[in-house]
Amino acid sequence: MRTTKSARPGSVVYVPMDKSEFRSIIFSEKKKNKIKKIVILIILMIFVIGCCMYAGISYYYSYHFFYGTTINGIDSSNKTAYEVEQEIAGKKDNYTIQVRARMQDPQAITGKDIDYKYVSSGAVLQLLKTQKSWEWIGSLFETKNYMVQEETFFSREKLEEQVNSLNCAKKENQIAPENAYVSFVNSEFTIVPETEGNELNTKEAYQMICRAIDNDAAEVNLESDPKAYKKADVTKESSELQNMVNTYKNLTKANITYTFGDETVTLDGNTIKNWLQFDEKGQLLQNDEAFRQHVVDYVAQLAADHDTVGTERQFQTTSGRTVYVYGSAYGWKIDQDKEVAQLMQEIQSGTHTTREPVYSMRANAHGINDLGDTYIEVDLTEQYMWYYQNGNIIFQSEIVSGLPSDPDRKTPPGIFTLNSKSSPSVLRGEMTANGTYSYEQPVTYWMPFNGGIGFHDADWQPYFGGDRYLTGGSHGCINLPPENAGQLYSLIQYDVPIICFY
Repeated sequence: MRTTKSARPGSVVYVPMDKSEFRSIIFSEKKKNKIKKIVILIILMIFVIGCCMYAGISYYYSYHFFYGTTINGIDSSNKTAYEVEQEIAGKKDNYTIQVRARMQDPQAITGKDIDYKYVSSGAVLQLLKTQKSWEWIGSLFETKNYMVQEETFFSREKLEEQVNSLNCAKKENQIAPENAYVSFVNSEFTIVPETEGNELNTKEAYQMICRAIDNDAAEVNLESDPKAYKKADVTKESSELQNMVNTYKNLTKANITYTFGDETVTLDGNTIKNWLQFDEKGQLLQNDEAFRQHVVDYVAQLAADHDTVGTERQFQTTSGRTVYVYGSAYGWKIDQDKEVAQLMQEIQSGTHTTREPVYSMRANAHGINDLGDTYIEVDLTEQYMWYYQNGNIIFQSEIVSGLPSDPDRKTPPGIFTLNSKSSPSVLRGEMTANGTYSYEQPVTYWMPFNGGIGFHDADWQPYFGGDRYLTGGSHGCINLPPENAGQLYSLIQYDVPIICFY
C-alpha cells in the first residue's frame, strides 16, 4: 500500500543567529569592494601618471636629442641643438693650422688671427626636427652617430695678411727657379737641367690655405700643389730646348737661297754661326732674343735691298714722255714678320732650300721696271687712259679727272691697284652736320682704287677729254663715258697696277 505524501511543507525549524556574526559578514564584503576600488584607482592613477610621464618625456625630447646620440664626435645625449652647437663652436676657439713650406720651418696661423668662428647653418636643429620624440624609449637601447657640415667663417682679408707675413712669402727668403739651358761642352750642345728654388706663388698659396681652413684641416703642405711655387719657364724636358740643341747642331747644314727674279742671295751656316755667342770655355751664352735680332736684321736688309713699295719709278708714257711716279700701294714688299718666322724655322732644322721671300705685296715683274707689261695708264694731263695687257692695248678712253684748282678734288698721282667692283652703286660725299651727304650720285659701274677715288661712268658730263676737267672736273674720280665704263668693268683685274700721273 502506497503511502501518500502531503504537498504541504513540513514545519520549518529556525536556527537562531547571533547579530554580531551577521554584521561581520556584511562588513567583510564592503571591505573587499573598497579595496578593489582602491586598487583600480591606484592602477588608473599609475596609468595616468605613466601617460603623463611618457608625454612629458616625449615633449622633452622634442627639444633634446635622445640618449646615446653623438653628433660630429660630441656626446649630444639630452642636449638641445643650441647646446650641441655651443660645444661645436667651442672646438673652434682653439683652431690652429700649421703651414709647411719648401725650405722653411712650419708656421702656425691661429683662429684668432683670422677671426675664425663657427656659424650655425641650422643643420643641427634640422637633425633634431627629424627626431621622432615619442620613440625615446627605443633610444635607450641603441646609439646613433651623426655627421653634419660644420659651417665656419673667417676673415679673408686677415688671412691674406697672415699669408703675406709668413716667412715663406717674404722675398728675402725666396730663391727663384732657374731655367734649363743649352751648354756647349766638348764641342757638343747639351741641356743643363733647371733648378726649382722656392719662390712662392702667393695667390695660389693663399687659395690652398683657404681651402684647408674651409675643410677644418690642421695642416697644409704647400709643396703638395705644384702650382704653389713658381716653376722654371724652361725645363730639361722642354721641346723648345731640344729643338734648340737640334738647331745648333744643324746650323752648319742650313742653306737658304733667295731668288729675286734673276738675282739670288744665299744665307748659309757660316754666316748663321757668327750670330751665336760663346764664352771663353765654349759655353753657349743663351740669348734667344739676340739671335733672333740677327735674323730680324738680316731680313730687314733683304727688304731694304729689294722692296719697291714706297719708291719712285721712272715710267715711259704712251705719249712718249718720261715721268717719275711714286707708289705706296704697289710693288714688292717682304712680309718681314712672316719671313723671320719661316727663316728661324729653316735655320733650326738645317734646311736646304731655294725660294722667294715671303711677300705681303707683289709686283708684276722684278728689276727696275716692276710694272711689267700689263698695267693701266692714266695720263691726267692728256686726260686719256690706256689698258695694256702683255704689252698690247686692250682698252682706251678719254676721261675727266678731278678739278685741279681745288686741292680737295684734284686727282692724286701714284701707283695703285683695284680695291673692289660694284654695279650699280651710289657715290656719296662727306656727311654734313644735319646727317645728309654733301652729294649723292648713282652710277652703274664703280671701280675704286685709291680710297674713295675710282673709275665710274658719268653720263652727266657733256664731253670727255680735252680741257673739260679744268672747269667741270670730278671730286677726284676718273669719269668715263658710260659705254666705256662698262667695257672697263668687264676687263679690269685686281692685281693690275694703275699708274696715275700728270
